[in-house]
Amino acid sequence: RDCIEQMAALAATAACFSRLTLVLHAAAASKKHDARFAVNSRRRRRGAVVAAKAGRPAVSAAEAAVELEVDQTLNPRVASLRPSKTMVLTDLARSMKEAGQDVIGLAAGEPDFDTPAAIVAAGCDAIKGGFTRYSPNTGTAALRAAVSAKLLEENGLQYSPADEVVLSNGAKQSVAQGIMAVCGPGDEVIIPAPYWVSYPEMCRLAGADPKIITTTADDRFLLTADKLRACLTPKSRLLILCTPSNPSGAVYSKEELEAVAEVVAEHPRLLVLADEIYEHIIYPPAVHYSFAALPGMRARTLVVNGFSKAFAMTGWRLGYLAAPAHFAKAAASIQSQTTSGPSSISQQAGLAALALGKNGGEPVATMCAAFEKRRDYVVGRLKAIEGIKLASPAGAFYVFPDVSGLVGHGCHAKDFGPVLDADELCRYLLEVAQVALVPGSAFGNPECLRISYAASDDTLKEALDRIERALDPEVYTVA
Repeated sequence: RDCIEQMAALAATAACFSRLTLVLHAAAASKKHDARFAVNSRRRRRGAVVAAKAGRPAVSAAEAAVELEVDQTLNPRVASLRPSKTMVLTDLARSMKEAGQDVIGLAAGEPDFDTPAAIVAAGCDAIKGGFTRYSPNTGTAALRAAVSAKLLEENGLQYSPADEVVLSNGAKQSVAQGIMAVCGPGDEVIIPAPYWVSYPEMCRLAGADPKIITTTADDRFLLTADKLRACLTPKSRLLILCTPSNPSGAVYSKEELEAVAEVVAEHPRLLVLADEIYEHIIYPPAVHYSFAALPGMRARTLVVNGFSKAFAMTGWRLGYLAAPAHFAKAAASIQSQTTSGPSSISQQAGLAALALGKNGGEPVATMCAAFEKRRDYVVGRLKAIEGIKLASPAGAFYVFPDVSGLVGHGCHAKDFGPVLDADELCRYLLEVAQVALVPGSAFGNPECLRISYAASDDTLKEALDRIERALDPEVYTVA
């Protein structure tokens, strides 16, 4: 009987604890709901104001009631992502233009040339010929073979088209899949600044930590072997090298790459992602060298390239990754569960692009000659503006001037106000001169800004005339 009474007492106690737990959970849920209600209310008020300004109908009461019951929590990795400033400014310039404002956009990284006629014809023939079905996950055998042949002929790299080449929906996807394939939580990714805006965010999506190594104009914005060696730790997993560089246009020489490779070889766990999307947009005497072609580096390197920049095929969305089979297979697995293979039509166009000749043949050479002429013109105009420091870039189609002499305390623009940094300078030039540029903070170098010269000669002249007028001492005061 005593044992039964003790068991009954324990059961009663457990029931009390159970009820207390339910009450606490309910209180916590109520508190979370109230917090969410307050956040959602503020969001709806802001949304109503934005909708009213944009001429859109505000959220209805019924929709608002449903919103209250929806948990709007995001994946923390996604919530931490920062929007691409290049995309934001390009879209802003486009929307201003569509609204009737005379805005010149020099923010986008996109050739202004049309896709070469032979490539366009191949795409049209693909549609007419019924090449409109799903492609194999890693791309068609024909284009993988053509990419493999290109890498051997132009870069001295040998990759099996069967299991070491993965075609994707643009080089951007190839970079993302390469990072996700080899990096995870606790890993560090070494990114020299200035960098392409998406590198750090792709690392964060993979759960890795981007480790930014600042370079300067005095270093020609190139990562030195000493700087690399000083930043490496047991957590270092991947080094990202982009040559020719976006945004600086810097190009690594063979000797500079060899010095970096010596450091990489000292760290068995360290891999390299070589972004070579601008390899054909390069100006003599600079020459492009593939990092993977250096002794001992093929096994450590994931090569990324594509068709967008050299062949003016940005809208066709076609890129590729070449890597040792186990890395390529991992990237292909990610692709198989996300987008699957790239457009079958674009792949037929890609075959035509690679058939134009070595290094893109005459069409690419013609575009590069035009880019070089524009580069010289833009560099000359900008260097004539007091307060701007700029070295002539060796590749790509950007200049990355240092504007620290034009911003800071005491710098003031008429009818605008203080201009404390390059971000505000870009905003001033957009609002007053109506020229859209990208601040260097987007690329990890806040003292600079990026100007794309992938625009017509007349457009570049008008843009630089506007910038000169906006920075004239009569309207722009420098401390």
